[in-house]
Amino acid sequence: MRQTGTRKYRAGSASRRIMFYSHDTFGLGHLRRSRALATALTEDNDDTSAIILTGSPVAGRFTFPERVDHIRLPGVTKLPDGSYVSQTLGLDIDDTTSLRAGLIQTAIEQYEPDLLIVDKEPTGFRGELLPTLEWLRLRGRTRTVLGLRDVLDEPEVLTAEWERKGALQAAENLYDEIWVYGVRDIYDPTEGLPMSDELRNRIHWTGYLRREVTDEADAPTDPYVLITPGGGGDGATMVSLVLSAYEQDPDLSPNALLVYGPFLSGDVRDAFDARVAKLNGRVTAVGFDSRIESLFAGAEGVVSMGGYNTFCEVLSFDKRAVIVPRIVPRLEQWIRASRAEQLGLVRMLDETRDGLTTDAMIDAIRNLPNQSKPSQAGANGLLDGLEVVKKRAEMLMNGAEGQ
Repeated sequence: MRQTGTRKYRAGSASRRIMFYSHDTFGLGHLRRSRALATALTEDNDDTSAIILTGSPVAGRFTFPERVDHIRLPGVTKLPDGSYVSQTLGLDIDDTTSLRAGLIQTAIEQYEPDLLIVDKEPTGFRGELLPTLEWLRLRGRTRTVLGLRDVLDEPEVLTAEWERKGALQAAENLYDEIWVYGVRDIYDPTEGLPMSDELRNRIHWTGYLRREVTDEADAPTDPYVLITPGGGGDGATMVSLVLSAYEQDPDLSPNALLVYGPFLSGDVRDAFDARVAKLNGRVTAVGFDSRIESLFAGAEGVVSMGGYNTFCEVLSFDKRAVIVPRIVPRLEQWIRASRAEQLGLVRMLDETRDGLTTDAMIDAIRNLPNQSKPSQAGANGLLDGLEVVKKRAEMLMNGAEGQ
């Protein structure tokens, strides 16, 4: 069991320091979620600061609010066979992991956070977080939280993965609370995990994390559908399908604004750019915009993949959306989109049921105006996550546990 001995707080100090760990081996989801949380937790108190530990190669392309900063960990890339390699250093994966672990430990020792919020991976990438978590538990002054998105994977797959990584033991012994950034009535990401009753009592359901426009982006003045594959690393199929829809149907409207994402690049993007150029302005494309919230706000509708952050933006900006979820390597996006469709929040374009065909995409875009908005299905009641997180964080840092 976790140790719950007397904790030593920064006596007499009103300042708060919060550290986020975001392993970021693929995509933008972990970093963007941590950034939204850090912004919320620091915005109301000038004496609160936050640092995000991230492996994202594009962290420096985001703006961070005052009193929020980030430390870039050496990046890793997942290969098709499931193995990992260092992105740039030429080190083997064991040496890279050891380097990352040392940087994490040093950062936390120097920063001395009151609260550590770990995104998704209880033990960190390849267990790199375990030495620091164990050190913090023995030291006894930093509260630790495991933050989980609304959906992780199929229960059987997740259970096997957590057993292999020692994640359940870490969650039981090394975390004060688990925050699920979702609603239990929609989906329980811990279903099937053999958690103790004591650990389940430490789970708090926050609701989804509301997003707002913080920086204005240059958006089209004419009506547009926003096309976003998130980070873009696995979005080529969806992007190609949308382009095919506009190529095949010259009357398809409104026009589309395509945001590739930073990880859709190289020859694939060059080929897409050539197709976009032939559409004579009916589709415009940009590589990456860290202010995508502003583009959501101005859109008539959205066609996207089914990542957590995109789903939060669809709900927050009350946009009619067609979700094209990936089904490999995880069913996470399909589970989220399927449940959201059942609730009337979005429409899903399902490969098995609908077919990923050009005609199916044309129909989906044409029917966007006929869809109900998420608010009509009660989306506003699902978006309390940031307010709940602020309350939980304050209680934890004030020493009130389990209330």
